[in-house]
Amino acid sequence: MTRQHGTRPGTGKRRVIAGGLGAAALVLTTLTSGLTLPTASAATWPSPNGSEAVGATKPVSGSVDGGMKRYYGTGDLGSGGQNEDQDPIFQLADGATLKNVIIGAPAADGIHCSGSCTLQNVWWEDVGEDAATFRGTGKTFTVNGGGARKAADKIFQFNGGGTLNISNFAGQDFKTFVRSCGNCSSQYKRTINVTNTEITAPGSVIGGINTNYGDSLTLRGITIVGDSGKKIVPCQKYIGNNTGAEPTKNGSDADGTYCKYSASDLTYR
Repeated sequence: MTRQHGTRPGTGKRRVIAGGLGAAALVLTTLTSGLTLPTASAATWPSPNGSEAVGATKPVSGSVDGGMKRYYGTGDLGSGGQNEDQDPIFQLADGATLKNVIIGAPAADGIHCSGSCTLQNVWWEDVGEDAATFRGTGKTFTVNGGGARKAADKIFQFNGGGTLNISNFAGQDFKTFVRSCGNCSSQYKRTINVTNTEITAPGSVIGGINTNYGDSLTLRGITIVGDSGKKIVPCQKYIGNNTGAEPTKNGSDADGTYCKYSASDLTYR
């Protein structure tokens, strides 16, 4: 069931790095800071540079570089459960950037963005409730680089309104990769763009959107690994609501309006 409450949100040269286990090479960005993002491959996950237990949500404002440390929940953040009222490991203020972080298990509710935010080279080793939740109205949310795996439900939960851009990412073993909230008490138009991203089975849906609120999902440069039967749905349309009821499905074909992709945008390996 999608979430009802609202707790869920430079230039550079480009180079190609090959992924492992037959995964497609993904285009990654060398950022102006000089950081080269690790390969966003289902087979290549970074090793942590130390670990830190987090017993209470860590607030983030401005730009914070985690130095590839692993952060994991303990105490109230350490249940490892799937209930929908957990606090996050990190709470990002509007305009904040969090980069070079590994979130281990237990992961609680991962990351919450209160408004526009940037997640850069963030990796979830074992997604808790959700990896990241985006909130706010008329905001822009950016996920560049990194990866997430072992999500019992969703990886990204989009509760706010605006635009969510996901690029150079690896998603593995999930139910839904990104979901526009289907039954939040406040509903908005949401635009989701996923590019240069590797999706590795098992998985059910890449993106879920609400056509009645004018949502759209654009897929470009998507590599789908281990789904020879093409069972993963690229774009699932729903009729959303603000009552908390389970939203109904509304088709899943590319249509150029809500589900924007073509066969050439999806590569199966």
